[in-house]
Amino acid sequence: MTAHGSPYVPHTDAEIEAMLSAVGAADETALFDIPEGVRFDGEFEIPARSEQAVRALVEGTLSGNDDLVEFLGRGHHDHYVPSMVEHLADRSEFLTSYTQYQPEVAQGFLQALFEYQSLLVELTGLEVANCSMYDAASALGEAATLAARVRAASGDRVLVPAHLQAGRRRTLENYVAGHDVTVESYPMTDGNADVDALDAMVDEETLLVYAETPTVRGAIEERLAAIGEVADRANALFAVGSDPVALSVLRPPADVGADVVVGDAAALGVPTAYGFGIGLFACREAFLRQVPGRLVGAAADDSGRRAYTLTLQTREQHIRRERATSNICTNQAWVALRVAMHAAWLGPDGLVDLANDCVTEARELAARVDDVSGVRAPVHDRHHFREFPARTDRPASAVAADLRAAGHAVHVVGDHEIQICATGTTADERDAFVAALEEAAR
Repeated sequence: MTAHGSPYVPHTDAEIEAMLSAVGAADETALFDIPEGVRFDGEFEIPARSEQAVRALVEGTLSGNDDLVEFLGRGHHDHYVPSMVEHLADRSEFLTSYTQYQPEVAQGFLQALFEYQSLLVELTGLEVANCSMYDAASALGEAATLAARVRAASGDRVLVPAHLQAGRRRTLENYVAGHDVTVESYPMTDGNADVDALDAMVDEETLLVYAETPTVRGAIEERLAAIGEVADRANALFAVGSDPVALSVLRPPADVGADVVVGDAAALGVPTAYGFGIGLFACREAFLRQVPGRLVGAAADDSGRRAYTLTLQTREQHIRRERATSNICTNQAWVALRVAMHAAWLGPDGLVDLANDCVTEARELAARVDDVSGVRAPVHDRHHFREFPARTDRPASAVAADLRAAGHAVHVVGDHEIQICATGTTADERDAFVAALEEAAR
């Protein structure tokens, strides 16, 4: 007999009464502190509708969304995702799979995750990569807490670029709040790190120095090796933020002294979702047992055949609480699967071709924007990847509003600066965008 006739509460009334008595509670509701306004009162108050009526209701609601062509970037990059990824990733054995704890029934999924990790290892030059980070912000937070655990000296400062995306900065600060670690910004100059100013800031109290390439403003960081040297002289860890597409043409971060590489791998395999992604996390082998989340490893079965299994899946996060290395308790396996599928579909040459397009298309669009009266682009005299800021004589908010009215979306990043992202998905819309900008910039 189950309580209340529910198969999901497999206790008898007598057992429930005994448990409540042991903890001194009158009934089950006393175990929870749920505000009156959000308590379930037994009625959902959702009228019953037919499938046809529900579809009409949802379509009507969605039709209220603005139909804009997005020239948006700043961490969310809309590359074309091949239909192969959609069809294969939606197979039931992938879509309904939970964490692949049982290797005997998940070899295909585990192999795909192993290939994803191998891709990151090859692109970053580091020895270890995982497949469990929620997004770039949480990956950066995990890099900072890793630094707090492994650095020999008793430092308490994490240094990040002044241009760091606000959401990533806030997540990082939340991560380190319980570790007596502070986050400070170092200056930028013309879209890149001011290495001299950074060098003056770094001291023996510095845990971690973080730099991005490309930066949030799309500029390639030209002195990444010098930043790594600054961190190394202070015995601080050096973390680099990037993404798999950019890494396919940039120098591997390990070659410039990076100890950890973070970022968002969802530049591949995932349509733009503004918040949904998968965090990239790779590090040196010396930190293997400090890696958060889960790793897929290759082994051999009883017959000597190659087999895959979850290794170092740090279940301690569930049982060690404050002594755990990480609070990452789920994973992004299905998203990592999509990234691996997209990368495999492109192949090494295709991935490099995509990255080269990100350079040339940004350069070409910037040149067209620079020809518009009242606009100068790019703001920074740097190489850019995918995106670039442009200075406008009119207030940027007014220019962006007029562009929005014409059906185009851009970021406002300053009083007189907008940011424009060029990916293959907007190639056919660029003529119309430039024409709209000519009107908006007047």
